[in-house]
Amino acid sequence: MVEMLSPTIAPLLNNVGDHVTGDEAETPVHQVLMMQPQNSIPFVLSFSNLTYSVRVRRKVAFPAIYGGRAEEAPVTRTKVLLHDISGEAHDGELLAVLGASGSGKSTLIDALANRIAKESLKGEVKLNGEKLHTKLLKVISAYVMQDDLLYPMLTVEETLMFSAEFRLPRTLSKSKKKGRVQALIDQLGLRNAAKTIIGDEGHRGVSGGERRRVSIGIDIIHDPIILFLDEPTSGLDSTSAFMVVKVLQRIAQSGSIVIMSIHQPSNRILGLLDRLIFLSHGQTVYSDSPFNLPQFFADFGHPIPENENRTEFALDSIRELEDSPDGTNNLVEFNRKWKNTNRNSATTPARYDLSLKEAISASISRGKLVSGATNDAANPTAMVPTFANPIWTEMAVLSKRLFTNSWRMPEIFFVRFSAVMVTGFILATIFWRLDNSPKGIWERLGFIAFAVSTTYYICTEALPVFIQERYIFMRETAYNAYRRSSYCLSHALVSLPGLIFLSLLFVTLTFWAVGLDGGASGFLFYFCVVLASIWAGNSFVTFLSGVVPHVMIGYIIVVALLGYFLLFSGFYMNRDRIPSYWIWFHYLSLVKYPYEAVLLNEFKDPTKCFVRGVQLFDNSQLGDLPNSIKEKLLENISETLNVAITSSTCLTSGADILLQQGITQLNKWNCLWTQVPRISILHVVDPAEHSRVSGEPPCFPEDSVISCF
Repeated sequence: MVEMLSPTIAPLLNNVGDHVTGDEAETPVHQVLMMQPQNSIPFVLSFSNLTYSVRVRRKVAFPAIYGGRAEEAPVTRTKVLLHDISGEAHDGELLAVLGASGSGKSTLIDALANRIAKESLKGEVKLNGEKLHTKLLKVISAYVMQDDLLYPMLTVEETLMFSAEFRLPRTLSKSKKKGRVQALIDQLGLRNAAKTIIGDEGHRGVSGGERRRVSIGIDIIHDPIILFLDEPTSGLDSTSAFMVVKVLQRIAQSGSIVIMSIHQPSNRILGLLDRLIFLSHGQTVYSDSPFNLPQFFADFGHPIPENENRTEFALDSIRELEDSPDGTNNLVEFNRKWKNTNRNSATTPARYDLSLKEAISASISRGKLVSGATNDAANPTAMVPTFANPIWTEMAVLSKRLFTNSWRMPEIFFVRFSAVMVTGFILATIFWRLDNSPKGIWERLGFIAFAVSTTYYICTEALPVFIQERYIFMRETAYNAYRRSSYCLSHALVSLPGLIFLSLLFVTLTFWAVGLDGGASGFLFYFCVVLASIWAGNSFVTFLSGVVPHVMIGYIIVVALLGYFLLFSGFYMNRDRIPSYWIWFHYLSLVKYPYEAVLLNEFKDPTKCFVRGVQLFDNSQLGDLPNSIKEKLLENISETLNVAITSSTCLTSGADILLQQGITQLNKWNCLWTQVPRISILHVVDPAEHSRVSGEPPCFPEDSVISCF
């Protein structure tokens, strides 16, 4: 009966954060985050018997036999990161996971946040007794990474506002979203830094503590029911760390479950925590209230001195036990018995009076900000939409953010502008006014090959841009802030004007200075080819930056691949002479198609002649002979071939040059259009975060492949 009378999630989610006052026709008033608890809705996140292990390969050395060389063979062993961990987290409370490095703190946070592949993790994680589905968890929760992943040239207020545009329902007006941001700035204690840029190594910005609070703010903009944090105080001084945890306490008191890993809290921070879980090699050695910690170690036989920091003493004692022969097995077993016998333990299973659907509905009615939903009462998890905004809204917000951040770092564009300017000037002066002689033919071929390949090398400066930005992209798309296609389309559109300007600059510097053929139409086609090449090169570099883990590795791969593309383009060796086992690389070459397109544009005129009469002997050992002797040789050749060849006879036309270069398969427009699908294909990136050396799981097992077009 209660189930039938309780409101469904769908209609409540459709009016998230709104309520009507007075007349029903009035504009709904947005309710911001509550600063103090008011009859907290009972949410209980329970986890039981969590076990997670990974396979680790190591080499084992075998002794040398008969004086030979010792051999090493790979051996696979299983490393347990989590072993039978159970516990609870309540709304309104802070649960902190402590332990030494490698104890499994981050792994436990990832397991609770569903950031570990389901088939690898054993055990159960439930909210109010019901199993959490991935789609629902993404909407009602947030995950704050250990590193501050922020755009450096955006202000604090702008950063939070962009997050609000992504995460808050599109039913909320612009003014309501601004009100939410202002309320959050006050709650995070960032009012004095609201107009300050985030900053980086080259730009002075907010302090470390303020940066960390901004990182928390962008993930709690929608006021999640569950908040996970991976060492939010790491790298901060004592005061900044205390302020961060104080903010987390306020968030918990607003009706959220806050779970974080922390390395070594001070006494002030310890006073803000409600529950502690100490881990050692993936096992629980203590799980209770911080106020019961002295009693626990006193019963274990290691009393904590009065003036000693309780967590420091506990961690030191655990580390000593880890170095002992028996390890922490005795402490793990004692913790199990102690929880069963201690009546004052905070780990007594909590009761919740509402089902998960009822609790979420009641929480939303209090102003908790969760994205809107569809009407599907048959499947509660299907009520939650995948994204809060349509694709065109996402593209508009992403484009605005990218343009704002790029506009405040003009040095990036000027580096590329300078490279194009210098390269175009050098090429124009070296290949000034090429003639139509046999030497001019080879000089034109050299210019075209170098100019096309240079457009790709110019794009290498874009390599570190996405390497630095991809973790922001991964964090935001992991919880469906926007679509991956929106990200790629917006970046392509924002970068297009700059690419057009650079292409036009390069073409203007080189086309008439070198003396290329075609007039106005030839200039326009040459511009299209250069633009397609620069855009394809930019896409190629972006693709690699999503695959390689480091900037230097990326530069090595980019330079090597571009060299191979030029080698197999057909400039150094005709297609017909490339070995059959390498011909596939010729067709994959990014330089082949723009190179052939410009050649077709340059030598397309069948009436234009490049070798006449005695020019036949140029570029040979007979080229230095007097013209009188060359003419006699030409007469002898004419008599032998029975063909009249004079000094004005055309011996090599543009079609002959194209035939000599093996360019016979495609026309110039087909070569140009071939670049377009390559641009799309190369915008498929794979920024999956690799597993850490310590054996920690990857962050986004379900979001490893990101298709953009």
